[in-house]
Amino acid sequence: MSNNTQETAGFNFAPQVSAAAQADIVELSTKIKGFRDNTIDSEKFRSFRLTRGVYGQRQEGVQMIRIKLPYGKVTADQIIRIADISDRYGSSNLHLTTRQDIQLHYVKLENSPLVWNELEEVGVTLREACGNAVRNITASYTAGVDPKEPFDVSPYAHSMFEYFLRNPICQDMGRKFKISFSTSEEDTAFGFIHDLGFIPRVKTINGKEVRGFKVLLAGGLGAQPFVAHNVHEFLEEDQLIPFSTAVIRVFDRFGERSKRHKARLKYLVNGIGVEAFMAHVAKERIAIKDKSVVIDRNLVDEIILPAVTSFTEATPVDVVKFERFVKANVFEQKQKGYFGVQLKQHLGDLASDKARAFAAIVKKYASDDVRITVNQGWLLKFVKKEALPGLFNELNEIGLAEPGFDSMADITACPGTDTCNLGISSSTGLSVEIEKMLLEEFPDTVFNKNIKIKISGCMNACGQHTIGNIGFHGMSIKNGANVLPAMQVMLGGGLEPDGTGTIADKILKLPSRRCVDAVRDILTDYETNSTEGEYFNDYYRRQVAAEKMYFYKLLKPLADLETLQDIDYIDLGHDEKYVTEVGVGECAGVMIDLVGTLILDTEEKLKWSKRLQQNATPADAIYAAYATYVCGAKAILTGEGIACNTQIAMINDFDKHLVSTNKFSIVNGGSFAAQVLSMSEQEPTKEFAEKYIADTEKFVQQIKTYRAAALVTV
Repeated sequence: MSNNTQETAGFNFAPQVSAAAQADIVELSTKIKGFRDNTIDSEKFRSFRLTRGVYGQRQEGVQMIRIKLPYGKVTADQIIRIADISDRYGSSNLHLTTRQDIQLHYVKLENSPLVWNELEEVGVTLREACGNAVRNITASYTAGVDPKEPFDVSPYAHSMFEYFLRNPICQDMGRKFKISFSTSEEDTAFGFIHDLGFIPRVKTINGKEVRGFKVLLAGGLGAQPFVAHNVHEFLEEDQLIPFSTAVIRVFDRFGERSKRHKARLKYLVNGIGVEAFMAHVAKERIAIKDKSVVIDRNLVDEIILPAVTSFTEATPVDVVKFERFVKANVFEQKQKGYFGVQLKQHLGDLASDKARAFAAIVKKYASDDVRITVNQGWLLKFVKKEALPGLFNELNEIGLAEPGFDSMADITACPGTDTCNLGISSSTGLSVEIEKMLLEEFPDTVFNKNIKIKISGCMNACGQHTIGNIGFHGMSIKNGANVLPAMQVMLGGGLEPDGTGTIADKILKLPSRRCVDAVRDILTDYETNSTEGEYFNDYYRRQVAAEKMYFYKLLKPLADLETLQDIDYIDLGHDEKYVTEVGVGECAGVMIDLVGTLILDTEEKLKWSKRLQQNATPADAIYAAYATYVCGAKAILTGEGIACNTQIAMINDFDKHLVSTNKFSIVNGGSFAAQVLSMSEQEPTKEFAEKYIADTEKFVQQIKTYRAAALVTV
């Protein structure tokens, strides 16, 4: 850590830690103290800390810290810092996620601001890694080196990350918002399951090459998966951020807020229809601050060559394994003479000591631009062919030279019951057993890239089970008075050869310990009944077309509960008898005046709006003032016993229950909705911002007076 630090509110901040990050870290520390003192409502604190990357674990008293790494880009020094932090504050383990983040576990809540500060020193943030915000923006891990890409999408993903970080329009949404960038039509970043998915394209217009993107909207996984809609065949690059801004603003205003499981964009678009949603987006464009955003194509260096340029001749320590490693894990980049080396990371977990050794290897052999992959692995770039044997030998020493990256034997699995509150049965335990069986009985699966196995510990799909060719999600089965760990089997999901996406079908539930047999039976049937070179999903659909219940009948004998043994009541990777557990709840605070808390939040949002106004950002200040209106309306409606849901419903309900009944009068006359929603009908000029914020301030004074009078009459 830097010695050239400045002390602020008890923290020693290095010069490279931005003022915004410093304020965030101090605020997190202050909120933690308020939570411990029971002066902050537990649910409000939960919402706050989640958007600061601090997530409750299954184990009581510790947190998971999610580190936000846009498009999975990380340097060797950042890996070392994360490993050091994990040793100092966590469990000495780095967990790679399907959203290209790194997670640390078993961190005490009070240590989370310290973790954040130390990460910011090396240019890494926690801000909006969790919570109802724009989550980590993912991209194909091959961006910049993919022979099939029309151009590198990394600068576009990075620009969008910077634009929406701390942006007022996405600080208090009804649910999370996910964005991805793929490198080509193959959609390897799975745009089809994202709120917004972008696929790069190039057109020639008036003799000039123009960059743009195919746009996919409102996809998602979870308990009810949706495939995204294609809403633009070619959106020019300068419209990427303005269009996304309008989409997020519409989602923020019209999205569900009461029923959490229905609050994703996919439900809003499915409910009102794509055309109606896009009409709202088009109308919203007038109110956004940037009508065009030119992306700096050089924001991310496409070529970062290794520091070492010459290598001594090395002989692989295991020639057969090396040959399999090269065949399965290495590809030639679009930059001729350089190779991408893809590394399989078992369960996404890398011990901190091995992480430091890995970083040293990166510095010696590869570009200082490592990418975390969407299947929980690593990509090393710009490796010279003559460096491969030496690289393999050193990777082999730390367990990172296993052949089979992104193959059938490279199983994606979330942490599940290991640490997650929502885990029902062990995803990691099943992953270990399936992989063991595959390597023993189907050794060539390390070269099979056409079948992906994905496992989640519950239906929420952090392991992306709904887009696995073979997928499982955790559940339990009751057998008399006993309960046993189980999995829902799903088949036929994933990317098709043409780049389109398919959601897997549910087949049946099986005891967890029988799922290995299920995979064996499916693969044996596939080998027996598929045609030469037939893609797994084509085989699956052909069998189902001939007999709808084909796979149900194939696997049904494994579901027979009459043949259960004692071991079936013990989850994979465990020794004790299985019990259905809801993870340990988070600390509860004392009863707090909810309406009073909402009014305090309203005042804070007004102060935020004024700060933005002083910083000469009128569009942001206007949106913060809009959020002030909504929060204030929610406070009064809550005090009146009126249920609150979407922002637009709250605005209309305020008119219906308060203005039209003469309980509340609008200072400038007219309706509350007209006053509040004028922000989406006007250009965000300095003059309009001044008037809008002044009216907001009057409204805040009104609701405080109204609330005070209500308390007197109680």
